[in-house]
Amino acid sequence: MKKQLDATSNVNLDFLYVAFTCLVFVVVAFISTSIVSAQAEEKAADPADRQVFFGETHLHTVLSFDAYIFGNRNGPDEAYRYAKGEAINHPAGFEMKLQTPLDFQAVTDHAIYLGMLPAMHDPKQAVSRHPISLEMRKAKTPTERLGAFQKLFPLLNADREDDLVDEDIMKSAWSKIIDAAEKHNDPGKFTTLIGYEYTSGPEHQNLHRNVFFKGSKVPALPFSRVMSPNPEDLWNWMDDLRAKGIDSLAVPHNSNGSNGLMFETTKYSGGAIDKAYSEQRMRNEPIVEVTQVKGDSETHPALSPNDEWADFETMPFLIGVWEPSKEVGSYVREAYLNGLKLAAEGKGNPYRFGLIGASDTHVGAGAFDEDNYWSKVGLIDSNGKLRGSVPLDTPRADGGEYNQNFFQTWSASGLAAIWAEENTRDALFNAMRRKETYATTGPRIRLRFFAGDGLGELDLEDSELVSKAYQKGVPMGGDLLLGDKKTPSFLVWAMRDPSSNSLQRVQVVKGWLDGSGKKYEKVFDVACAGGKAVNAKTQRCPDNEASVDLSSCEPSAKTGADELKTVWRDPEYKAGVSSFYYVRVLENPTCRWSSWDALRAGVEPRSDIAATLQERAYSSPIWVN
Repeated sequence: MKKQLDATSNVNLDFLYVAFTCLVFVVVAFISTSIVSAQAEEKAADPADRQVFFGETHLHTVLSFDAYIFGNRNGPDEAYRYAKGEAINHPAGFEMKLQTPLDFQAVTDHAIYLGMLPAMHDPKQAVSRHPISLEMRKAKTPTERLGAFQKLFPLLNADREDDLVDEDIMKSAWSKIIDAAEKHNDPGKFTTLIGYEYTSGPEHQNLHRNVFFKGSKVPALPFSRVMSPNPEDLWNWMDDLRAKGIDSLAVPHNSNGSNGLMFETTKYSGGAIDKAYSEQRMRNEPIVEVTQVKGDSETHPALSPNDEWADFETMPFLIGVWEPSKEVGSYVREAYLNGLKLAAEGKGNPYRFGLIGASDTHVGAGAFDEDNYWSKVGLIDSNGKLRGSVPLDTPRADGGEYNQNFFQTWSASGLAAIWAEENTRDALFNAMRRKETYATTGPRIRLRFFAGDGLGELDLEDSELVSKAYQKGVPMGGDLLLGDKKTPSFLVWAMRDPSSNSLQRVQVVKGWLDGSGKKYEKVFDVACAGGKAVNAKTQRCPDNEASVDLSSCEPSAKTGADELKTVWRDPEYKAGVSSFYYVRVLENPTCRWSSWDALRAGVEPRSDIAATLQERAYSSPIWVN
């Protein structure tokens, strides 16, 4: 019995030894793996590893009510195939194809009447027998299609129960959007963001937002204008979803057509803005779409009279009508200034947003190039005569030479640029959240912007320049707090798009408050093509005599740059003054799309619209103090 016990004890001891050894091995392996994983994650998260990705964040397909009316039959699948470099067809029958594929894209169909127009044209659906459906089906010509759109538009903002809405149809359309996004999402190569457009427009005053979700977890149905026209209710819905683990962000667009409502200094109800409002808005709307087909929303000549480049692709109307849009409250530069003032009054800053660009195409494919432009709304603006850039065959009844519409004020724009560690949903969303984003009007200009008190010591030719800039400063979208004895320096680095024109200049736009709360703004040229020096008195580059031959659309200039890079110090900086700075990059002039239309038609460019333009990029700001 004793031998038996001894043997059993020895076996138990051997077993415990082996088990203990295995346990130690597992623990060591686990720790080693964790360390390696943490090191890998730390390396992957190094800000210096961030790359710029170009994409489209505002696009409509057959599932949007207006896109369907305008003849588009491309769905989410076709839109993603276009973004990845495939050719798809325009409603007018010609081929649309990108020269270079995009890195990411979102389909953002209107939540209101999502998928309803195809159902209204389907005899099997009950909604097809609605009187409005019968009106929609009559529209065949461009004029009739525009008329059908205008008949439907008042219903979008009517305070009544809407008998055109069928949630089952809308949920089916929402599923198609989600399924297409999941099908085409290819992490590391091509990223899809699941999103939609919230379309609030009281009396044609644009309060639209595009809403994007962080990953695959999304609500059963988007929040729409039918639920509430008040954007603050949209933010409440987003906050509620976030509490349930569904993160999202909203991106306002076309503030230029908001009639001053987008960036008001009061709440939607007219009540006073407070810190809670500012915090909620910034939590849900960290970035704004500053440029797109319906015009540019950076600033306006009436708001920035001393800015020679302020009148750029100005679309002066409300959305869908001929009525003018009020400038005050409609442009981002003024919003930045008002944000500083609200913050100084202790109300927080609701306008501390970054910038992106997009197209807002309604044919499933953005037209980003001036020389390959198909406008926005399908069959009603698919050629030069329809969009007013080429004379009509027969003058209008009133003797007018051109088609009478607002399409000639539209623009071949724009793209979203995002600095992220990798091309994935999480990385892109996180970058949008931290506002390390910028906008271009179409060209893929590469732009970096940093601020810090130690950037003046950097060597611009250092191979570790970017890494040191992150270490010593903050990137675009960031906040820089300085003591009274410190002065900021700004690293600005712009690189041309090889398939676009040369760069002419890089500018820093500054806004600030004086001690009494008065608002100021100023534009500084900081780097000039040809290595020319900025005039210290005017803060402008010398004229590089850039021009365009309108008979061929060939551009020329004495100087043009592939790259402009500098460290700049604000010569008027005052310690303790609250301010913002953002970069504007300008290319040399090129033919506007309307001039390309005229050239191909063998006619002179229309005299009452700009024949040329300067493509550009806008960084997100850096806020100082």
